[in-house]
Amino acid sequence: MGEQFSPDEKFSLITRNLQEVLGEEKLKQILQERELKVYWGTATTGKPHVAYFVPMSKIADFLKAGCQVTILFADLHAYLDNMKAPWELLELRVQYYEQVIKAMLESIGVPLDRLKFVKGTDFQLSREYTLDVYRLSSIVTEHDAKKAGAEVVKQVEHPLLSGLLYPGLQALDEEYLKVDAQFGGVDQRKIFTLAEKVQVNKFSLGCIMLFLIFKMSSSEEDSKIDLLDKKEDVKKKLKKAFCEPGNIQNNGVLSFVKHVLLPLNSEFVIKRDPKWGGDKVYTDFEEVEKDFAEEHIHPGDLKASVEVALNKLLDPIRKKFDTPELRKLTSSAYPNLSKNKSASKGNPQNKLEEEIIPSRLDLRVGKIVSVQKHPDADSLYLEKIDIGEEQPRTSQAMLLCASVEGEPRQVEPLDPPEGSAPGDRVYVEGYESGKPDDELKSKKNVFEKLRVDLKISAECVAKWKENDLMTKLGKITCKTLKGGNIS
Repeated sequence: MGEQFSPDEKFSLITRNLQEVLGEEKLKQILQERELKVYWGTATTGKPHVAYFVPMSKIADFLKAGCQVTILFADLHAYLDNMKAPWELLELRVQYYEQVIKAMLESIGVPLDRLKFVKGTDFQLSREYTLDVYRLSSIVTEHDAKKAGAEVVKQVEHPLLSGLLYPGLQALDEEYLKVDAQFGGVDQRKIFTLAEKVQVNKFSLGCIMLFLIFKMSSSEEDSKIDLLDKKEDVKKKLKKAFCEPGNIQNNGVLSFVKHVLLPLNSEFVIKRDPKWGGDKVYTDFEEVEKDFAEEHIHPGDLKASVEVALNKLLDPIRKKFDTPELRKLTSSAYPNLSKNKSASKGNPQNKLEEEIIPSRLDLRVGKIVSVQKHPDADSLYLEKIDIGEEQPRTSQAMLLCASVEGEPRQVEPLDPPEGSAPGDRVYVEGYESGKPDDELKSKKNVFEKLRVDLKISAECVAKWKENDLMTKLGKITCKTLKGGNIS
């Protein structure tokens, strides 16, 4: 399929919309001689969501450029990453991933007969692979292993040895899959460079880096669009998505147009009422971005147009999974754990303790829009705060701050990681999943009971007990108040 392209044209197609390419010259050299062999791996943990269309669209590019593509279902990696996938569910998760990934590829017109699908444990449990893991462990330091997996493996205060093995296994996969290159999110860059540093491969490799519009984590239940979500749920979640008028930074809706809809369809249509200019067809993302920045495209029209295009991609997937067999597979691979909580019903105290967990809090990154002096006190109050909705919220809002008692009392706002946007969810590490309460009842004092364990560490990191407060981009911190309280 790629014979009609020159090596330079193949290189352009392979690397378009990528944030970075490591080993660019090696990549060009291979394309001068033969077709590129590339693989994409995914750990079979949480349920894939719409951000997975980003790597799927790149797989379409690779195939169009004539590449030989392997998809790795990394089941052993899923278990090693702090046991995100329980051992007894590994096989079911692999089956679910295989079915849903194939359904995604079919929905965007990718021929499955030109792809190779591999399960990690099919080769990662072999004698040869195990010996290479031992060899690798003899030359990789604990520091390098931890650094390589810092943005991929779940970080905890006392990490398991399995998390340190994870980066080395991924470095070995490229050799055992007999490929030239691998591609993934920028969060995997340090693993790629580890592979080059320790030279576990027989030859130097071009590591293709794919910029993902979201980190591939599926822990934020209320912010991700599941591949099997109903149309009304897609509408509701898109409506909540941060999409400030004229703001082209950290705009996931725009990014989805850039990385998925335009590459797949070669055009994107903004649908709007004739009195606002009628429909407009775009074939160049820079023009979409320019019109949005200049507010010629309204956020509501952008979201509505993305909704239409996204549902066209999701319809075939929903239809495929609307069978007794695949519905059963879905419920078996991802059992509803809330149904297993009935054991605590006999003891009201156990039930209460089970309910008071951090995932019940809906904490968000906010942007202070305006502050006013309180008319009846020597203090300030927040007049407007942007929490990721279309317009700043004008009602009262609670702002979490670090504080140290004394004369005078010292107070600092908590700082989200660089690159955060209003509306990004803040969660406690280890309590990422679970739906926050729609409303915190004052009688239950959920926040007050959780607040007693909120504190600032000696490293100025916000914590609940021993667990970090985080967003998808990293840890919540303060500037100077080590050991302070959070209120």
